[in-house]
Amino acid sequence: MSNEYIPPKVWTNDSESGGQWASINRPDSGARHEQALPVGEHALQLYSLATPNGQKVTIMLEELLALGKSDAEYDAYLINIGEGDQFGSGFVDVNPNSKIPALLDRSARTPVRVFESGNILLYLAEKFGALLPTDPAKRVEAMNWLFWLQGSAPYLGGGFGHFYAYAPEKFEYPINRFTMETKRQLHLLDARLAESQYLGGDEYSIADIATWPWFGNLVINNQYNAAEFLDVESYPNLIRWAKDIAARPAVQRGRIVNRSWGEEWETLAERHSAADIDAVLAKQPK
Repeated sequence: MSNEYIPPKVWTNDSESGGQWASINRPDSGARHEQALPVGEHALQLYSLATPNGQKVTIMLEELLALGKSDAEYDAYLINIGEGDQFGSGFVDVNPNSKIPALLDRSARTPVRVFESGNILLYLAEKFGALLPTDPAKRVEAMNWLFWLQGSAPYLGGGFGHFYAYAPEKFEYPINRFTMETKRQLHLLDARLAESQYLGGDEYSIADIATWPWFGNLVINNQYNAAEFLDVESYPNLIRWAKDIAARPAVQRGRIVNRSWGEEWETLAERHSAADIDAVLAKQPK
């Protein structure tokens, strides 16, 4: 008897599969419960979680602060996606797609909502005039890699990461399919970084900030416990770049914000001032 799955004529959500996210995954959008968002004292209000997409924005904000952009001070509130916080009415008002991160800029008379992590990076770069080249050709190259990341990361996280690390059962075909694409992406980045210090060229930019939480974490922090499986040591230029980015103080600060798991010196559920991060980093083993 064949175990091949034959799709029905019309799909219905009657499956109990889906692993650890089965209880929150649904085929519809919109708010599921009333839940107001907290609001802090700063103009920039971030609602997020320290996933790779969440780290993009907190690293960006910390980089702006390191550059002396004091108006980039922000409040960061934890959105627990496992508990369904992203489906609260307040969060959906900021991001109707119910995905973290979401940013509310209250500096204008009418607050501006910004969602999609790549768009948040671009919004902040343009608002503060930083971390995006001003030379037209260099700007285009940085944007090339930013948009590449936005299109490629789902293959890494939702594809490879899901089937290799999180799916309730291991299946050879999807693991092979997404491993092939992940390896291709790693090779592409390694080739680019063999000829350039940063993804956009000789300037550190939002392209690097967007890409490091995904591929940097993969090759130097063993994301998905897959470093050996993917043979990440065969991408030396990518590893060089990943280590260079990881050494930046703003990256070390931003990556722990809205993180609710791990050691005490790398977890900070909420951030309202630089002192919040300082207190956590002070707990690092000497």
